[in-house]
Amino acid sequence: MTENTQQSNHSAPELPTQYTPAEVEGPLYERWVERGYFEADEKSDKPPYTIVIPPPNVTGSLHLGHAFEHTLIDALTRRKRMQGYETLWQPGMDHAGIATQNVVERELAKEGVSRHDLGREAFVERVWQWKGESGGQISGQMRRLGDGVAWSRERFTMDEGLSKAVQTIFKRLYDDELIYRAERIINWCPRCLTAISDIEVEYQDDDGELVSIRYGEGENSIVVATTRAETMLGDTAVAVHPEDGRYAHLVGTEIELPLTGRRIPVVADEHVDPEFGTGAVKVTPAHDPNDFEIGRRHDLPNLAVLDERGVITAHGPFQGLDRFEARSAIVGALRAEGRIVAEKRPYTHSVGHCSRCKTTIEPRLSMQWWVKVGPLAQAAGDAVRDGKVAIHPKEMESRYFGWVDNLHDWCISRQLWWGHRIPVWYGPNGEVVCVGPDDEAPTGEGWTQDTDVLDTWFSSGLWPFSTLGWPEQTPSVEKFYPNSVLVTGYDILFFWVARMMMFGLYAMDGTPPFHTIALHGMVRDQFGKKMSKSFGNAVNPLDWMDAYGSDAVRFTLARGANPGVDVPIGEDWVQGSRNFANKIWNATRFALMNGATVEGELPPAEQLSATDRWILSRLNSVVAEVDAYYDDYQFAKLSDTLFHFAWDEVFDWYVELSKTTFMAGGPAAEASRRVLGEVLDVTLRLLHPIVPFVTETLWTTLTGGESVVIADWPKAVLVAGADAPGGFRDEAAEREIETVQQVVTEVRRFRSDQGLQPGQKVPARLELSGTALAAHEAAMRSLLRLQPAGEGFSATASLPVAGATVALDLSGAIDVEAERKRLTKDLAAAEKEKAQATGKLGNEAFLAKAPEQVVGKIRVRLAAAEADIVRITAQLAALPQA
Repeated sequence: MTENTQQSNHSAPELPTQYTPAEVEGPLYERWVERGYFEADEKSDKPPYTIVIPPPNVTGSLHLGHAFEHTLIDALTRRKRMQGYETLWQPGMDHAGIATQNVVERELAKEGVSRHDLGREAFVERVWQWKGESGGQISGQMRRLGDGVAWSRERFTMDEGLSKAVQTIFKRLYDDELIYRAERIINWCPRCLTAISDIEVEYQDDDGELVSIRYGEGENSIVVATTRAETMLGDTAVAVHPEDGRYAHLVGTEIELPLTGRRIPVVADEHVDPEFGTGAVKVTPAHDPNDFEIGRRHDLPNLAVLDERGVITAHGPFQGLDRFEARSAIVGALRAEGRIVAEKRPYTHSVGHCSRCKTTIEPRLSMQWWVKVGPLAQAAGDAVRDGKVAIHPKEMESRYFGWVDNLHDWCISRQLWWGHRIPVWYGPNGEVVCVGPDDEAPTGEGWTQDTDVLDTWFSSGLWPFSTLGWPEQTPSVEKFYPNSVLVTGYDILFFWVARMMMFGLYAMDGTPPFHTIALHGMVRDQFGKKMSKSFGNAVNPLDWMDAYGSDAVRFTLARGANPGVDVPIGEDWVQGSRNFANKIWNATRFALMNGATVEGELPPAEQLSATDRWILSRLNSVVAEVDAYYDDYQFAKLSDTLFHFAWDEVFDWYVELSKTTFMAGGPAAEASRRVLGEVLDVTLRLLHPIVPFVTETLWTTLTGGESVVIADWPKAVLVAGADAPGGFRDEAAEREIETVQQVVTEVRRFRSDQGLQPGQKVPARLELSGTALAAHEAAMRSLLRLQPAGEGFSATASLPVAGATVALDLSGAIDVEAERKRLTKDLAAAEKEKAQATGKLGNEAFLAKAPEQVVGKIRVRLAAAEADIVRITAQLAALPQA
């Protein structure tokens, strides 16, 4: 506390000496929830702003990816709430069919029972019981992070309302012949015993084998290569390119399939690449998606040789073997018959694995339910092409079009018990009836419901409108649909975003589900490597929240969030953000102790010092920059702008430059106290969406307001006597303070070079005539620890900078020879820079070819070098002679 503060009549609000996040964050969040700040009123006259949460799995817990995404959404919604929008951040969870069923089945296994022992109805009841007792722990973790969601509206994809939405759209699609049942190749998990979606397949490079096998005999033989020798038992053809002359004589003939006694045809198909391998491929329509299409074109039989668990079913010596056991056995048998032409081990190739259990995926022919995506995908693509929906960043549009324009029909059935059961009944005489939510299901002997459930992505595709009460035309649907923006990772652009686009446009009469799709990247470790438990670099964000506070984690994530770009993050960066929160706390505490206030109007411009006018002018520039970055989803840039403005300009410069004013007291001090209060008020409100907890504590203490959550978002600051359309601006004051900063920075550098301690005082004479620096002499002396030049003052160093000269007496505190060497080295570097720039500017050939902006930069370098030479030469001349 300064002497001036002790003598003043200002009653400063109290802040603890240290900021302790653990003591602040929990109670603050509960207060926000209790007061209903995050709830949304569909009856409000305010303009709506809606974002739905990408629903986390009910089995999940908060990971850094969630924390990253939630930080960005929370920042957007907090800002819009402050701007006066009726803001809805819609929370909820996904039932996560496969993951949840696996969790509960593992629990049953510990009890020595299976789901089949319980039966379907009892098993589903057991899952609901687990969900009530153990599911959804992520909700509590979201509170830790500070998520401003409307908790009273929380939804679950299996709740009654959303289940009705699922049944409604299934019935509509079925009636419009956009849902059908057919036998197709799907991704099959032999462990989970279900079809899975493309997004649930994780590809990795595995060491396998590539075996070349000779089919047929003599001149009529063909060599094919495969990584899955066991599937040859299901081959029904060999395919070659129709223009491949090597095999033209064989097309239309049959050759012997080894080990089976069967003969299979040789067919010509343009799918075959004649340049790849031998130019011939084995065709197994029941176990490969490409082969299935060849089989359809040539009317080949589909011969399944693997059951649902990946066990060989083909009659013969390999029947009953697991697929991998059969692979080795079949290669051995072929080798014994002399059919193996070549073997390569290891052969590294990309293999799909189940994302849940890591089992190798088996392409399998299966009767499944499908969505006919053609017209739906066309609408989803056109909505972006026509400008109804914007994708940000724009360069991601090509990836989106590449997906929706080439989308295959979507397999929506899963062989599970947990999920939305397909609302189709089969009758005793082959009847098929699709039942809507208001229909009566068929009853009577012989009627059964389809046993499969729907893909989880089917229900989450309805999320932007089912959560609002659709299929009813509720007030919430009318108010909050379409959503304003979707914030999600680019990794699910295809799988979730495209499905929401298709369903939203279909169900809502051509109105897309959101206006903007804002895509972010993935969180990686500080080396850019994917985070994974297996890599040993996975981070639990709750650990960092415990150690450094939620604000520190949030700020770190936001500061790395460039649109569509992956985000590297390390613990030392979180520590740096914790230091920033501490800096905000300590600087605000100092300001309050020195009487900073928001009471009354700002003084007119003529009563403000250049320092006051500078910081207000810079504040208005920052408000405009932050708004522009928010509108462009540039979280990293807005966070960086706020960081440097708060830390560098407000706390390190304005507060420090104002200390001498506060100590002097009088009207100037009163004006600066009011300006400091204004700057802190606006800065804390600008920071609040990113770091809500520390700003809430500081802002309410500073202003006495109810909560910064419901405070107005900052607009341009106005100053009487200096009105301007964009708020108060003073370029002259900005230039003046930039000159002060230049002088202070140069003298600080000189002191550091001389090895002087930061607090070590040095006699100095400041020659400021002809500059605007005279009014800042006291502040500069305070910042630079410069004493007045007394009797016996003898300048041992002279620093000409920005039109001023700072002469210092470093007798006994400076090594003159070391300083001479330093300046001589700096002079040589400046002369070298001048020579290089002069040489280029004197080269006519270079000037003729170089772009004007390049030449301009060299001219700037030359001018800077010449100025440095003049400055350093003067400093050398001012040094005492040995």
